Amino acid sequence: MLPYTLIRPLLFALDAECAHELTLKALSATSSLGMGNAPANTANTVSVMGLKFPNRVGLAAGLDKNGIAIDGLAGLGFGFIEVGTVTPRPQPGNPKPRLFRLPEQEAIINRMGFNNEGIDALLSRLPMRRYQGILGVNIGKNFDTPIERAADDYLIGLEKAYAAAAYITVNISSPNTKNLRQLQGSSELDALLGALKERQTVLAERHGKYVPLALKIAPDLDTDQITNIADALRRHRIDGVIATNTTLGREGVESSPLAKEAGGLSGAPLFEKSTAVIRLLSKALAGELPIIAAGGITSGERARDKIDAGAALVQLYSGLIYRGPGLVGECIKATDIGRAG
Repeated sequence: MLPYTLIRPLLFALDAECAHELTLKALSATSSLGMGNAPANTANTVSVMGLKFPNRVGLAAGLDKNGIAIDGLAGLGFGFIEVGTVTPRPQPGNPKPRLFRLPEQEAIINRMGFNNEGIDALLSRLPMRRYQGILGVNIGKNFDTPIERAADDYLIGLEKAYAAAAYITVNISSPNTKNLRQLQGSSELDALLGALKERQTVLAERHGKYVPLALKIAPDLDTDQITNIADALRRHRIDGVIATNTTLGREGVESSPLAKEAGGLSGAPLFEKSTAVIRLLSKALAGELPIIAAGGITSGERARDKIDAGAALVQLYSGLIYRGPGLVGECIKATDIGRAG
């Protein structure tokens, strides 16, 4: 396989979304030919949310929404893979262009809008995968479902994904679905988490297995909001929290001509803001449930910084676009802090 330093200029010469789709197709093809199917690196096995992870480094949701390249991505050495966000019904997402690279800042702005083929299409693919490691399914609401009926969509996602997923992530923090972040408010979050926890209990009995629930939150939260979310997570016995999604802020990219594009900012400029959320969450949660860190991890050192801030696991996405597959192994090595979970 060619070094990523040679492949990246070719990919960056293409439209960002086109390059994304081409990469997924290449990973899928490589996997189908029996190439790149190495087992996960078991450098630092750790138990989180009752699951045994072979290492602390996972793939964040958003890269492979529809589960078309799970085997190829797993071959990069990840300890876990998260697919989605998927919604109950297929939807096209926002108009193109909707994905923008900011190379000087190692950043990405996206306003994809939960474009996906729907949860049924994802679930139809999962039995064909060879990967038998930890697979998370990230669920969201359809853009045209009224916010007051959002819980209905999340319950559909939970019900459908339960049998196939190792864990399920509830995404209420994308900035690209109108009013979605309202669900992070105290009363809305209480109602949603209560409904999800009640359904999780029913499904655990029905399927004879317990599938953990994680909540994915935004970085654009103040201290009081973070404290309130932490209280709700503990109160409803949610199993984990992913911090964070993309930011609406533009700190660190003000000089880019693309800074005014609407959407969520990810990549290197998000690192400090998302890590600050992790520190506050870690203090508020006091170890009662684990934090999975995402946001701005572009090196092994930054992955370790997330662990030091209070995270149990980390997830990569934008850093892969700029650093390539070698970032996975670098982060695994940096987060090898012993085998005790």
